Amino acid sequence: MRSETADQPPEINLVDPTLYSDGDPFVQWRWLRANEPMYWHPPTDLPGFWALTRYDDIRAAYRDSETFSSAQGILLRPADHGADPGGGRTLALTDAPRHGQLRGLVDTWFAVRSVRAIEAEMQDVARGVIDEALERGSCDFVADIAARVPLYVICKMMGVPQADWDRLYTLTSQAFGAGDAATRRYAHLDILGYFEELQEEKADDPADDLVSVLATASVDGKPLSAEDIILNCNNLLVGGTENTRIAAAGGMFALLEHPEQWQRLSADQSLLPAAVEEILRWTSTATHIMRTAVRPAEIHGRRVEVGDRVTFWLPSANRDETIFDDPDRFDITRQPNRHLSLGYGEHFCLGSMLARVELRLLYRELLSRSIGVELDGQPKLLDSIVVNGPELMPVKLIAP
Repeated sequence: MRSETADQPPEINLVDPTLYSDGDPFVQWRWLRANEPMYWHPPTDLPGFWALTRYDDIRAAYRDSETFSSAQGILLRPADHGADPGGGRTLALTDAPRHGQLRGLVDTWFAVRSVRAIEAEMQDVARGVIDEALERGSCDFVADIAARVPLYVICKMMGVPQADWDRLYTLTSQAFGAGDAATRRYAHLDILGYFEELQEEKADDPADDLVSVLATASVDGKPLSAEDIILNCNNLLVGGTENTRIAAAGGMFALLEHPEQWQRLSADQSLLPAAVEEILRWTSTATHIMRTAVRPAEIHGRRVEVGDRVTFWLPSANRDETIFDDPDRFDITRQPNRHLSLGYGEHFCLGSMLARVELRLLYRELLSRSIGVELDGQPKLLDSIVVNGPELMPVKLIAP
């Protein structure tokens, strides 16, 4: 997303999707941080909501799960769509104590030791994806590289047979792509149908994988229902792919726009961990996260009532000038870099370590093989208020 200055107070409309594909949301966020850090956004086709834009306010609200609940949904949605079907049932959409119980079922799979144990396999995945892209010469970095690495890795962890990886790649591309609403809906249903069959197979013949864990799990002495298993499988697939895909592509775009940073990284690959953190801060792929107030609260003198929606605008928090020095500068050596791109508090991203390793391995594969990357057309940004970054980024890969 672009970042320019505004001399006059901007018109505030954070729910216009074209703001993120063709406009400059940072103008609005910068003004809100300075003037109305607790802003009531009037209804549009979406219900009205409170918008938090400062780092400290968002971090405090993340921590206060007793006031700000996830169980009624974590994204803005039209009122006539009804409640989110995953509310109170999936990892992302539950509060304590159930959130902790569900997380406890799969937490060890995403711990540092577990991720490191499969790092060599993840590197093989990244290498294979890059090899295929090199054979084509020209490709879409988003679809052909950034999407495939995290998808293939999470499929492997979930126990999806390798023969089905490309099928799920196609379905997820349709479900989260720019196609018509009917295509996206049917793709989502097909993904759920796939996991309905897979969880039945794993329940009868469990193996050492995430779907088997869920298919044979109990919470409070009761087995998870088939619907809960399917919804959580979908949650793991989406959570394990969507934001990493956009961060990987957005990070490459940033490095192409700042070639001196890519050159610096090429000269010293020990900077990769810090570079990944800056890419996560810079891309801030989750545009907003929502909570619902379950008890009254007051923020900056504004009264939050029970049932009010409160949104956290993460790209704004990650450009907060009171937290980050020169926040509009892309700097792969930035220290400290305590961004909120992966959440905070009890809902800190389950796959944060996995995402960091995937990004590091992907860029290392390009760097270690001295593969050149050049834009081969105009990137297209996503037309969405949910996630932001490249939707399409044509590139040429050039072997040394």
